[in-house]
Amino acid sequence: MIWVIDASVAVRWFLEAESHPSADAVLERVMKQADSFAVPELFAFEVHAVLCRVHPHGAVVFEECVMPILEGGIYRQPMTLGLARRAAPFVNKGLTGYDACYAALAADLKGCWITFDGRAHQRIRTFTVSHSLLGGLPDGW
Repeated sequence: MIWVIDASVAVRWFLEAESHPSADAVLERVMKQADSFAVPELFAFEVHAVLCRVHPHGAVVFEECVMPILEGGIYRQPMTLGLARRAAPFVNKGLTGYDACYAALAADLKGCWITFDGRAHQRIRTFTVSHSLLGGLPDGW
């Protein structure tokens, strides 16, 4: 199984007030099995933006902590015309263009998008490509 990590998961790794045991479990598994994870390239921009906005040392944390994780074997999907087109059904279900790219990547990889965005997960639940970590880790984790 390929797990597509949402930015909402990664920022919890570095923001004490937002920490969550499921996010910690994801990070632990990323460190052991990076090749079981993927992100659309926009993930890096989203995480960077949030950290720079809310963390007192956001740019440093991004450079020293996030970049080594991204460069450690996680598959990074660039934006392509194909991905944009495959994201359309998810946009039609009410996801933002950003979130639709995560869902489309999960669908492409026959994986699962893990997120703390419960509303987005509910909107596309019938596609079976997402899991809300608000309810805990996925079955079989």
